[in-house]
Amino acid sequence: MHLLLCTVLTLAMALSIMTAGQAGAGSPQRIVSLGGSVTEIVYALDQQDRLVARDTTSNYPAAAQDLPDVGYIRRLSPEGLLSVEPDLILAEDGAGPPETLDLLRASRIPLISVPMGFDRDAVKAKITAVAEALGVPARGAELAQRVTEEIDLATRQELSGQRVLFILTLQDGRVLASGTNTAADGIMSLAGAVNAVEGFEGYKLLTDEAILTAAPDVILMMQSEGARAVSDETLFSQPAIAATPAGQNRAVLRMDGMFLLGFSVRTGQAVTELAARLHGSGS
Repeated sequence: MHLLLCTVLTLAMALSIMTAGQAGAGSPQRIVSLGGSVTEIVYALDQQDRLVARDTTSNYPAAAQDLPDVGYIRRLSPEGLLSVEPDLILAEDGAGPPETLDLLRASRIPLISVPMGFDRDAVKAKITAVAEALGVPARGAELAQRVTEEIDLATRQELSGQRVLFILTLQDGRVLASGTNTAADGIMSLAGAVNAVEGFEGYKLLTDEAILTAAPDVILMMQSEGARAVSDETLFSQPAIAATPAGQNRAVLRMDGMFLLGFSVRTGQAVTELAARLHGSGS
């Protein structure tokens, strides 16, 4: 570990000297964006030409996928990040692992943590933080105003009041569902729905009894492909789910994960779409 630390710090110092001369004081030009919501904001601010890499969750807009991928946001390596010679790293809260961030903080390359939250004000704070880090606060203020107005408009829709169960994963009949203080809980609240489960924060495996007690009207899931995809047949073959109102009516909604849960520039659109679909306009 000591050898790795010395190697990383030596490389970081060399890179910081090189990039400082290239970018100019106070104007980072080789930016790594960690977190899909952060990357969306960089593009919305029209600062994408300064990006040199992104993490795996940064898949929107499509052009972001052309950037080098430094790995999954929670499993980053310092070597991978430093290999693209950044002069600024924008990291959404939750990036990691902690030892990688500790090594980066020990270097001379600026690392800015972008706050995470799951409501209107959190989106505004995230946009403001990214814009200030990029040196474009005026653009940030304009973008934040537009996005918060979109969210405000979306939340004025008639509330459905439906009980919604957000299922993150379903493997071997085990349901991992959202409690409170999650992006799923936040977006359901903005869309006028009621989280069907309560009593815990984050995500938790539910017992059959807990699913029956939750009695959701609708199941909400992220769109998935390949091995992670859960078909309607698989979902509603679970006895506890089948016995709920959602199961009896085969009521399930699937939406793109980053669009639904990103709490970024598209959140107003996500709230509008989710609310409309909860009102039965299509799934």
